Amino acid sequence: MYTKSISFHLKKSSLLAMLFVLACSTPGDQHNESESFLEQHRPQFHFTPDSMWMNDPNGLVFYDGEYHLFYQHNPGKNVWGPMHWGHAVSEDMIHWEHLPIALYPDSLGTIFSGSAVIDWNNSSGLKEGDHPPMIAIFTHHNMEVEQSGLDTFQYQSIAYSNDKGRSWKKYFGNPVLGNPGIRDFRDPKVIWHDKVQKWIMVLAAYDRVFFYSSPNLTNWTWESEFGLNVGAHGGAWECPELMPLEFDGDEKWILLVSVATDGPNGGSGTQYFVGDFDGSSFSNENPGKDAMWLDYGRDNYAGVTFSNMAEGDGRRILIGWMSNWEYAQVVPTERWRNAMTIPRELYLDLNADHYELFCRPIGELDLLRKDSFEIEPAVIAGKMDLREGEKYESSMYEINLEFTIPGGTQNGKASEFGFMLSNSLDEQLTVGYSTSDELVYIDRTISGKDGFSEQFPGIHKAPFALSTTESIVMKAYIDKASIELFINDGQRAMTEIFFPNEDYDKISLFAHNGSVTVESGIVYKLNPIH
Repeated sequence: MYTKSISFHLKKSSLLAMLFVLACSTPGDQHNESESFLEQHRPQFHFTPDSMWMNDPNGLVFYDGEYHLFYQHNPGKNVWGPMHWGHAVSEDMIHWEHLPIALYPDSLGTIFSGSAVIDWNNSSGLKEGDHPPMIAIFTHHNMEVEQSGLDTFQYQSIAYSNDKGRSWKKYFGNPVLGNPGIRDFRDPKVIWHDKVQKWIMVLAAYDRVFFYSSPNLTNWTWESEFGLNVGAHGGAWECPELMPLEFDGDEKWILLVSVATDGPNGGSGTQYFVGDFDGSSFSNENPGKDAMWLDYGRDNYAGVTFSNMAEGDGRRILIGWMSNWEYAQVVPTERWRNAMTIPRELYLDLNADHYELFCRPIGELDLLRKDSFEIEPAVIAGKMDLREGEKYESSMYEINLEFTIPGGTQNGKASEFGFMLSNSLDEQLTVGYSTSDELVYIDRTISGKDGFSEQFPGIHKAPFALSTTESIVMKAYIDKASIELFINDGQRAMTEIFFPNEDYDKISLFAHNGSVTVESGIVYKLNPIH
């Protein structure tokens, strides 16, 4: 399946797991990689697995000039199944090199989500050779224990690498954190906390998160919990992350929590909390507020950030899984299934009396740009095709548009405005702003294939109020089968996938029931990464 040789340490149980995977593989699994990445609907500048199933990003970590992306992977089928950690590396977070599977199932179970750190001071004692150990902290899921009816089938383990993530050993003392009797007890995210000089783990524990501390990554002490009756609770909490961010010298702590069935537009979504963390417990600054969402689209879930960013790079960069559990296993792809979002920088800003968390695309995405054309200032009333009569040979774009509304939102002329992608089959994806409802929306009701799920078509919305003097800037990244939309430098983000029967080859601007002014605009065609 991979072009590079597989280098890892196998226990007997890991060998059995590998044989199981090979037995599940189909005869067509051997293929030319360049051909596979030209399949219909295959993203051209987003990370996708070489083949088969992928979900949550795991273990994002930077070390020695490389960004590591691990991910939940079923190498035997294109649906969720026995979980492994797939693996890829990049020098820029845009162009990725596929590596062999990093972690295989073993006698303790399959390999669920987790995180990775660099143990610079060798607190774990697992260093061998010249490099500090790279430590993966993950959930073992024991299917036999689950089927026996016990609730203790998920527990936390570690693995380590001393050769920059190329080979891995499971820790002999696994699990390092046992299950206290909670069915959903998973997805450890570990950070080093300078003030208390300890490793801190935040862990999903059904309807809340638990915090643990450790001096060495192998012995863990329970500290506190957070989340009961706070925020959205549609199903179990998953994939938590704890991180510090600064705004004008004021340090705040952010807690991300994903929920599979209670997102802002239905299904999967990622909420966040802003507050303080003293090394033991998290306090929420906005306890009376409704759930605050990182992305209002239907297709950004389980996002986590890179640890150990390069010295001098103060960014907090997140990658999410670009799908939704309501239909992820039935979307119309075959050899591969699902993609990651583009990397995004997280940042804090003040909104009236409270902090909000925003995200914007990283600057490295400019590396993808090739041809471009500018949009001259114009008043739009009705529909205006960009480059009328032309079809574009590319279906990968970065679109940048700045609109102003005559008279402001209260006395504005246009009730809705935005842009539209379409093709000769009259399939279209519409991105708009409603001045009356003060919201951004993405309409994929006639975007192409949608019969695979009743939950897929729809108009999805994000609240966003404009002042009477404010303009609205839309930045969108369009790939073969996805759009990632950022409003006013990421103050709102929406991510959506779609499956047109032929590529969108036309871009149009529109304004309904009046006019809107396009102050400036530029469209870049984007290069593929394969």
